Amino acid sequence: MVIKKIPPLEGKKKPRIYQPETEPKTGTAANRAAGQQNNEDLDCLLSELNSLIGMSKVKGLVREIKDYISIQQQRRAIGLMAEPLVLHMIFKGNPGTGKTTVARILGKAFASMGLLSKGHLTEVERADLVGEYIGHTALKTREMIKKSIGGILFIDEAYSLARGGEKDFGKEAIDTLVKAMEDHKEDLILILAGYRGEMEAFLRSNPGLRSRFPIHMEFPDYKIEELVEIAVLLTKNREYILTFGAKEKIREILYRDADRGDLAMGNARYIRNLVEGAMRKQAVRLAKEKNITKKALMTLEGQDILEALEK
Repeated sequence: MVIKKIPPLEGKKKPRIYQPETEPKTGTAANRAAGQQNNEDLDCLLSELNSLIGMSKVKGLVREIKDYISIQQQRRAIGLMAEPLVLHMIFKGNPGTGKTTVARILGKAFASMGLLSKGHLTEVERADLVGEYIGHTALKTREMIKKSIGGILFIDEAYSLARGGEKDFGKEAIDTLVKAMEDHKEDLILILAGYRGEMEAFLRSNPGLRSRFPIHMEFPDYKIEELVEIAVLLTKNREYILTFGAKEKIREILYRDADRGDLAMGNARYIRNLVEGAMRKQAVRLAKEKNITKKALMTLEGQDILEALEK
């Protein structure tokens, strides 16, 4: 499940760079301390990942990579060949299903594993890569690549790079990215993300791309009960509590919208906005009262959910 700072899809977005709170230590004198710190950081990141609702395949992938790194280290220690990992990925799923959040966790986790030197996430879209005249695209794309080295370059709605046909500058961006994947394969991971159908069409349009991305992750839509769980965890992390009536009201709203075909299923942002709206409505309700108790300050009622929906 996804509950943390998911940016809205409004208007043109600027590239976003998510920096890890702490960067891995380097230098031979600090190897032992760095290794211990990295293990602690990795444990925290894996705990964060495991706290997300759903995401079973993503969690399995990270455990698989962690075990692979451990075995390769043991092979290297006794003189056997140790194979490097190619971790470029395709993320397929609807908005609000956690693609950006997972990419940010992966960057930090891979840095803790020693696969990346920094672990930051640079999130871009077509406008950040494609220029307006000949030669401009390569410059823009290389600039984003430079910012991403040591971490993950995350391209949202990546299929838009191929929408303009042969004469579109998007093809130049793709060619520049493919070259960077080879030139910086030791310290750069590229993740292409977008809607499932559009990403499949994009990969079919450029057969050479699919083989360069060995990891394909599906981000399924959240089920209604998972969305209710997300609402519960969102409030808990903000030190609020949903009453039984409030939870039932959320469930009722979701099932009603699903029946009408109005619900953007799988969209955790819908739930986040609903909960944050309820928090504001609760504040308006409590502001009229005197001698407010701690319990009252923490409690979201069904009434708050309903009023948040009405806006």
